[in-house]
Amino acid sequence: MSGGGLAEHWDEAYAQGEATRSWFATEPVLSLRMLDAAGVSPDARVVDVGGGTSRLVDSLLARGHHDVTVVDVSDVALGIAKRRLGCDAARVHWVHADARTWSPGRTFDVWHDRAVMHFLTSAADLQRYLHTLNTATGPGAVAVFGCFAPEGPTHCSGLPVMRRDAEDLAEVLGPQWSLVTADRELHATPGGAEQPFTWAAFVRSGAAVGVQGGA
Repeated sequence: MSGGGLAEHWDEAYAQGEATRSWFATEPVLSLRMLDAAGVSPDARVVDVGGGTSRLVDSLLARGHHDVTVVDVSDVALGIAKRRLGCDAARVHWVHADARTWSPGRTFDVWHDRAVMHFLTSAADLQRYLHTLNTATGPGAVAVFGCFAPEGPTHCSGLPVMRRDAEDLAEVLGPQWSLVTADRELHATPGGAEQPFTWAAFVRSGAAVGVQGGA
């Protein structure tokens, strides 16, 4: 799906009401668990790719993070998140962009992705995404991923997905990324369904930056 078509697709999805969407969660429990396991501190520069209306940004601000960026292809989703945060929205960098073609212009200590990469079902789209990831991070950076587990759904919001376990994610990322920790989640959707998720945190080879105990 082209960038314009993808933006329109997700704008329409979010316009139906964020709390009705299958990915909705009141608290980013596993995201925070992965960040804690990787030793991420409030000084870390964090980017939430495909953050949409996720509550992760709320939790990060509450924890004292002062350099948070949220990227999403849906301007509707970003608008919902901004309105929810109110005055606190000014403390966040908001980027309306497609992760496949985004040029960050800076690097981050933490890359967070809940359910974006698993929509990249073509090798070309995946390689473009990985190029963005590796451009936006440096040695010692942490990357956290949440995706459908191998027994999870084959589609989400009408689009096909790739299902992976932690070992699959490690293979996709390549040898410069080392697994720190992995977990599983049985996500309960607003409609009452259960979706198995794989969660994993990785660190990029090199000296740690922006994490507890780092340089």
